Amino acid sequence: MSGNNEERRSLEELSFEEAIERLEEVVDQLENGNVTLEESIRLFEEGMKLSRYCGSKLDKLEQQVEMLVQENGDWMKKPFQPGEDGK
Repeated sequence: MSGNNEERRSLEELSFEEAIERLEEVVDQLENGNVTLEESIRLFEEGMKLSRYCGSKLDKLEQQVEMLVQENGDWMKKPFQPGEDGK
């Protein structure tokens, strides 16, 4: 069980970019197909954890992003909301 705690701790210490890079490595290994069934399952589980971690990081960062918009000649800060790109 200590391996899970170490894995979780190391996952939380990763930057978003490092986690995405590792996720890409995992996907490449799985797509290559040169791993055992047991290793494939372990890689799949690791990939799912990385995916959830990255999604969570994105959600948190999205809440922090603000947009500068001009209304009535004045610049104002507004929270970013996906889909409000004005297109």
